[in-house]
Amino acid sequence: MATLGTKGMFDVFTRSGSESRATHYCAGCGHGIIHKLLSEAYTELGLQDRTVIVNPIGCAVFGYYYWDVGGVSAGHGQAPSMATAISRLRDKAITVSYQGDGDLAAIGLGHTLQAAARGEHMAVFFVNNSIYGMTGGQMAPTTLIGQKTTTSPLGRNPATDGMPLHLCEMVNTLTLPVYIERVSVADTARIMKAKAAIRKALEIQRDRKGYTFVEILSPCPTSVGRSPLDAAKFVIEQMEKEYPLGCLRDRSAEAPVRPEPKPWVSLAQFFGDDGSEEPRHEAAEVCERHFKFTGFGGQGILSLGLVVADAARALGLETTWLPTYGPEQRGGDAACMVVTSTHTIGTPAIEHPELLVVMNQAACAKHLHTVRPGGLAVIDSTVRLPDPLPEGIRIMQIPAIDLATANGVPKAANVAMLGALIALDALGIPAHVVTEALERSFARKPALIEPNRRVLRAAVDYCRHHGLTGELP
Repeated sequence: MATLGTKGMFDVFTRSGSESRATHYCAGCGHGIIHKLLSEAYTELGLQDRTVIVNPIGCAVFGYYYWDVGGVSAGHGQAPSMATAISRLRDKAITVSYQGDGDLAAIGLGHTLQAAARGEHMAVFFVNNSIYGMTGGQMAPTTLIGQKTTTSPLGRNPATDGMPLHLCEMVNTLTLPVYIERVSVADTARIMKAKAAIRKALEIQRDRKGYTFVEILSPCPTSVGRSPLDAAKFVIEQMEKEYPLGCLRDRSAEAPVRPEPKPWVSLAQFFGDDGSEEPRHEAAEVCERHFKFTGFGGQGILSLGLVVADAARALGLETTWLPTYGPEQRGGDAACMVVTSTHTIGTPAIEHPELLVVMNQAACAKHLHTVRPGGLAVIDSTVRLPDPLPEGIRIMQIPAIDLATANGVPKAANVAMLGALIALDALGIPAHVVTEALERSFARKPALIEPNRRVLRAAVDYCRHHGLTGELP
């Protein structure tokens, strides 16, 4: 239970619309103690204004009512992924993923291990009370053998329920985590060790040294059906036998400092044509572009996106390529999204592209209305345009399929569309860079390079001959 004047916590808690100094945690619950240790640590280290805590699903879901720091709620089990995004986009943030055993070790296990495997720059605080506390006391991945819960009334049976998961040991099999320790808050001496571990995890974040994982054994009197004192004894006498306390890894002394984030620059600065000799800095404008390519399987939609992504990478831009397609090898819906940016990209998903390429009728009906105002849609001439047309966007129709067929390469309609995009300067990438990327895509089939060059040139010539420059007709 937090007390008046606790560092780094709100003076009053406004949960359920009323102000109070009482938390919602049950008497004897360890969450209140851990909340206080965490808030004291980030305050004493001078990190309060930089700290962002991702709250879980479970008993600590309302942590944002107590911690006086940045707070974000994540979907069930997804706190590590949310923390990854925050850490990468706000590199100076002290990013914390605070999770219980049901959230972290059950539905969130994949998120947990993948973030640890990548060595994401975050501190994970894993509260293990051996049970699902918020939803009625069901068996959790950490429930002990023989422990009775609402879903294992005769006790956990390893023959049918498997063995408890040891998360610290699982994370310890991975290469990149810097610090892994298991502590407890079952008595005063243990609480002091837990405080030191929490503080150390935040110090590693402050020093930009990588991923930390602290497991905290915590009593849950209500769900284990014991008094607060007996619940604490349960942690010491039973949980600690299954989950021994101690530091499994501490590489903080030799761990390298993570590099500073890539500076944010404008596209003009990136290409060096702004006439400025000023150094790049974070205050500069970020230039990010969103492209979507759509059609059906067999039209080379995904390959078209890959060529554009490769061209952007050749310029040194941050780039993502995200495909979506159905189970059919040919004929099903196919699309891909390409994001290019002068800085780290937050998500590869695109809701409203600034450039949409459409190669068939179904894709037109599905995607044309998603183009952002002022955006451009380049559509094959075989596609019938809707009536009325969407307002506020530019629409160009290009006979990409016909051009490819007329030049002897019917399967190269995607390359004809690429030529149109070059002529329209729709990608913002120099023509020779795009052409070189196209040629690299045929590295294993060099005989196809010249026929595809022919289709590319034909499309560029067509657009120039018809005065297509990307403006509204």
